[in-house]
Amino acid sequence: MTDRFLSLMEPFIRKSYVLVRNTKDWLVAQFFFGLIGLLKLLPADRAIHFVSEAAVGLGMRYPRTRLARENLKLAFPDKPDDEIEEILRGMWRNLGALAAEYIYLDQIFDIDEEDQSKGRVEITGAEHFHRLKDSGKPAVCFTGHTGNWEILPIASAYYGLDITALFRPPNNKYIAQRVLSARTTAMGHLVPSKAGASWALAQVMDDGGKVGMLVDQFFKKGSEITFLGRRTLANPLLAKLVRQYDCDVYPARCVRLPGARFRIEIEPPLAIPRLDNGNVDTQRLTQDVNDVVEHWVTEYPEQWLWLHKRWRPNFMAKRDERLAEKAGNPR
Repeated sequence: MTDRFLSLMEPFIRKSYVLVRNTKDWLVAQFFFGLIGLLKLLPADRAIHFVSEAAVGLGMRYPRTRLARENLKLAFPDKPDDEIEEILRGMWRNLGALAAEYIYLDQIFDIDEEDQSKGRVEITGAEHFHRLKDSGKPAVCFTGHTGNWEILPIASAYYGLDITALFRPPNNKYIAQRVLSARTTAMGHLVPSKAGASWALAQVMDDGGKVGMLVDQFFKKGSEITFLGRRTLANPLLAKLVRQYDCDVYPARCVRLPGARFRIEIEPPLAIPRLDNGNVDTQRLTQDVNDVVEHWVTEYPEQWLWLHKRWRPNFMAKRDERLAEKAGNPR
């Protein structure tokens, strides 16, 4: 009787759970949208500064900051604790500013190409934007979660470059809908990061299109690389697309500068490593791409998102065991 009762109740329980979850997400989204509305009443610089400093106070008490602290100690074992803490405060200051700047992207992207010191944004490597625009060939641009990475697609659009970006939407579907709508109109085309994303990007590149990617997160089914001196796994999708289309790969980043300014840097295309048969060495290319990001992170550690689980030693140990068993050499 009990089992039958539970079986009959299961659909109701499932629907109730979904209803409660959706209600919670809706309430969170309404609070979020209300906060955005209030911030829009303030001048951009004042609002950005307020949110940035508030993020430091709240973020340093956020439980996940412990993970960021552990990551920093793994990456920089020789740094003293006070320097680690200063980097953490800088990370939260950057994230708070980024969140507020999202509201004012149309205002803060202020550029004067004749005298770059006059605008908020300066560009290094603008010739590569022009090269990408004029080329009828497919290409891949990559960046990391550093500075204000949301400005990069706007810089591309400023130069008339249409880039399709791989986009991981927020978990809250109501916020995701609003963000996706805003980013689609301001930042070109977007492909949600889910099953089938690689096919969607391939279709873009079939037509000679350009693709943008964030490449600095752990990927469970990825290629093994070394990042900041430690083993981890990285998404091989970029390298696979390059192998398929034999295209150029451009590093690009946004650096936050003093005085509420930014520097967009787009670098020359990477040298593509190849195997003896001439094919793209996807393993080596994945490492090379992450080496570029590593350089960015070490240069401005306070501007990187240390909240990711970038290194997962337990996962890597279990992976080693599975690979050993598959090779017939169980440990």
